[in-house]
Amino acid sequence: MKKNKNGLPLEIKYCIKCNLINQRPTTINEYFHTSESLQTTVEFDKNGVCAGCHFVKKEFDSKVIDWTSREKELIDLCNKYRKNNGQYDCIVPGSGGKDSVYASYILKHKYKMNPLTVTWSPHLYTEIGWKNFQNWLHKGGFDNFLYTPNPKIHKKITHEATKRLLHPFQPFIIGQKTFALKMAAKFNIALVFYGEMPGKGGKKVSYKAKTYAEATEQKGFEMDPLEGKPFEEAYLGGKKVQEYLDEGISKSDLQSYKPLEIDEVNSNNIQFHYLGYYLRWIPQEMYYFSVKNVDFSANPQRTEGTFTKYSSLDDKIDGFFYYTSYIKFGFGRAMNDSCQEVRHGHITKDEGKSLIKKFDGEYPQKYEEEFLNYISMKKEDFLDLCDKFRPKHLWEKKSNFWQLKKRL
Repeated sequence: MKKNKNGLPLEIKYCIKCNLINQRPTTINEYFHTSESLQTTVEFDKNGVCAGCHFVKKEFDSKVIDWTSREKELIDLCNKYRKNNGQYDCIVPGSGGKDSVYASYILKHKYKMNPLTVTWSPHLYTEIGWKNFQNWLHKGGFDNFLYTPNPKIHKKITHEATKRLLHPFQPFIIGQKTFALKMAAKFNIALVFYGEMPGKGGKKVSYKAKTYAEATEQKGFEMDPLEGKPFEEAYLGGKKVQEYLDEGISKSDLQSYKPLEIDEVNSNNIQFHYLGYYLRWIPQEMYYFSVKNVDFSANPQRTEGTFTKYSSLDDKIDGFFYYTSYIKFGFGRAMNDSCQEVRHGHITKDEGKSLIKKFDGEYPQKYEEEFLNYISMKKEDFLDLCDKFRPKHLWEKKSNFWQLKKRL
């Protein structure tokens, strides 16, 4: 299949089951993500069905996955790592959203683990996000470390990530992936739990892969993201670390973004496990669970860019992360949410299609001023930048309006 310079398929297709566009990227090693990087996109089979649909189908097939057996594996794993002396025996990273609430709560209250919850701070907390974060800890009963990287540096890297990659969320993603590992080493905790298995979204990860280290086929899941190179050769926001140093930013100001040395990972024998491997992970059910147990609150209004109210609520930049994704890949927030709902049988394919047509690519206005101030851009400059990132095989301009060349 022919691809453009960034690795996107030139022929646009939509999954015949869930409506997912074949331009959707999976993951990439953010430490070497530049404007020239090749994306790996979700695979489609010869019948036009995406990898995400195939993955979720396996979860509902008792001949493929025996959930009773997998829960027994979880119990054995917890028994192996449980300390029973008051020390933390596992880490659950999260922000107090539905997934981290479910993971930490069920590990503590059903499987009798003593999790330490750790949080890499959002760029700009929303009011509802902060409320849910507090409810997670106060009503769920958890110890937590909330880490806020140097806001001045974080803001600068976010500006660079937007300007160079149209990826304003990149500094947050880097922190999400590296902070838990550092905390595990600091507190001598060998077990870290992530939530949903990445294959559910179409990433090239087997349904049998219970640990992060087993996701060997997929870029972005490296235990050594520096790939044996010095930190100075890595990139933050699409800009080489050495360039920041040459501009006078100190190494100490960039330490928050440096991943744990692989030797330290190995010497501490730190393991990342997906709780979603052991327990069936259905996002809508996680929401109801969180409401019941920690008084989790959804947005009072529909979230911009989609039809849902309960996902990715904590950061004022969330909406622009999904909007820029729509610009670069034709994959927006409504498509992300609806594909998930279709795969789990909550809505039909046709309902999902209607929701995508109605909401996908909606410009996020609610936090626009704060976002633009944060990335130090004027609106017209940001919109011009977006237009420069529109792939020519995806977009065309008609009557002074941009539209996808091939729509659902």
